[in-house]
Amino acid sequence: MAPSQAAPLLTATAVAKAYGAVVALTEVELAVEAGEVHALLGENGAGKSTLLQILAGAVTPDAGSVSFGGAPYAPRHPRQARACGVAMIHQELALALDLTVAENVTLGLERRWPGWRGRLGAIDRATRDAVTSAALTRLGQAHLAARTCVRELGPGERQMVEIARALAADARLVILDEPTSSLSASDAARLFVVLRELAAAGVAVLYVSHFLEEVRAVARRFTVLRDGRSVATGRLADVDDDTLVQHMAGRVMGAADIATEAPRARRGHALDSPRLVVEDLTSARLPQPVSFELRRGEVLGLAGLVGAGRTELLRALFGLDALTGGALIVDGQRDRGRSPRERIQQGFGFLSEDRKGEGLMLARSLVENTTLAGLEAFSAARRLGWIDQERRLAAAEALFERLAVRHASPWQPAGTLSGGNQQKLCFARLMFQGATILLLDEPTRGVDVAARTELARLIRALAAEGAAVLMVSSYLPELLRTCDRIAVIRRGVLAPARETADWSEHSLLLAATGAGAAAVQGAH
Repeated sequence: MAPSQAAPLLTATAVAKAYGAVVALTEVELAVEAGEVHALLGENGAGKSTLLQILAGAVTPDAGSVSFGGAPYAPRHPRQARACGVAMIHQELALALDLTVAENVTLGLERRWPGWRGRLGAIDRATRDAVTSAALTRLGQAHLAARTCVRELGPGERQMVEIARALAADARLVILDEPTSSLSASDAARLFVVLRELAAAGVAVLYVSHFLEEVRAVARRFTVLRDGRSVATGRLADVDDDTLVQHMAGRVMGAADIATEAPRARRGHALDSPRLVVEDLTSARLPQPVSFELRRGEVLGLAGLVGAGRTELLRALFGLDALTGGALIVDGQRDRGRSPRERIQQGFGFLSEDRKGEGLMLARSLVENTTLAGLEAFSAARRLGWIDQERRLAAAEALFERLAVRHASPWQPAGTLSGGNQQKLCFARLMFQGATILLLDEPTRGVDVAARTELARLIRALAAEGAAVLMVSSYLPELLRTCDRIAVIRRGVLAPARETADWSEHSLLLAATGAGAAAVQGAH
C-alpha cells in the first residue's frame, strides 16, 4: 500500500531531552507515515539513540510531545509502548540466552491454557511455537527450531530472533536500530524484503543505519539529526549521498573522505618483514587448518560471510579459544604462549565485535577503560597500591584528544558515550597497551560515515607507524579502501591473500559465497 495523504501515524514535535548539562535533543521534529520505511540518519552522538528510546518508552522527554495514531503518546516503559503497537529492535541484542527461540519471541505475549490449566499458569506451548514459526518463516528462517536454546545460535541467527519477536507482536510501528550489523548479505536481503512487505501491509518502519546504500535500498523518506536537532527531511529520491553526508556532518566532505582510494597510492610506506606467521592453526571452533602471514606496516583484510570463521580465527590468535594444532611464529620466534595475558605481552591487541559485551566495562569510567590493563605505569609504590591519578588522567586524555573522543568528562561511564565514541575508546585502550599486532573484529560496526572515515585513517596511520593489522569487516567497501591485501575465509577455509587492487566488491562476494571459479580470479 502506498503511503496516504492522511495524517502521519507518528508525529514528534519539539522533543527535547537533557542529561544534566549534556543536551541530547533540542526541538526535534519527526513524522512517520503508515505504510512507509522512514530512514533516521545522523552521526554517532547526533541524538538518534535518545530519540529511539523515547519512542520505545525507555526514556521520558523533558519537553515536546509525541502523537501516535492521532492520540497523545507518552509510554512510561517499553512494555506499554509495545501494547500501543510500537516495537523496537536494538542494535545490541536484548535476548535471554538461556531461553528458547520461542520463549524469546513470545516473551510478554504468552498465551495460557483456558480453564484450570490457565489458573495454574500453564503456557500454551503449541500456540507459542506456532506463532514463533510463523514469524521466522516470514524472515526466511524456517530452519530455526522454536525450541532451540538461543545460546546455541550464532550472532546472525540471534538477530533474526530479535526481528521475529517484533513481528510476533503485530506492531503498527517497527523501529530498527542498525538491524543488519550482524547479518549476512543474504539475511540482510531477506530482511529488506520483509520490511517492504510490512510497509505494503500498512506498517510504519523507522529504520536507522549508517550505510547509505542500505537506506536507499529500503527507505522512501528520511530525517537527519545533527547535534540533537532535526536538520533535514524529505524524499531520498530528491537528494544524493553527498548532500546527505553534508547534512549529517554539518560540513562538506570531499571525495577523499568518502571515496575508495587506490591501495598502492594510499600506502605511502614500505612493508616490512613478517611480524606474524601462522602455520596450520586449528582450534575447537576452527577445525580447518589456517595458514597466512602478516607483515609489519600492512593492513590485511579478512572477508567472509557471518559464521565463516572470521571471528573464530581472531579469537584463537588472541588466546581466547584454545589451539588444537598448528603454530604461531611471532617476530621470528616460535610462539608458546596460550593466554590473552601472554598475547598482550607479545604486543597483540584484540578489538571484539561485541563492543558492549566484551570490549568495554560500560559502568566504569573512560579513564578506567583506557588504562586498567597497565596501572603499573602510574604506580610509584606498587606494593602499597598507590596510583598517580594525575599521570593516569593525562595519559588517557592525550589519547582522547588524538582520537577525537567526544565526552563531557574523562570520568563519565563508558556506557554514556555514543556508539562511535565507544569504539574510539576501544582503540584508545589498544593504543595505551602499545599493541603492535592488532586483531580488529568489525572495527567500525555501528559507526557513522564520518567516524568510519576517521577510524580508517587511524588504522592506516597505525600501520604506517609499523603496526601489523588483521582486520575483519562485513562492509566490503571498507576493506577495499583500507587494506593492502585481502584474504577470504569460507566455511573455515582461508584462501591465499591477494593485493587489494586485484579485488572488487563483486569478486569478494563471489569468493565468500563460493559462487564459481571467477571468485578466485579477482575479476572486476
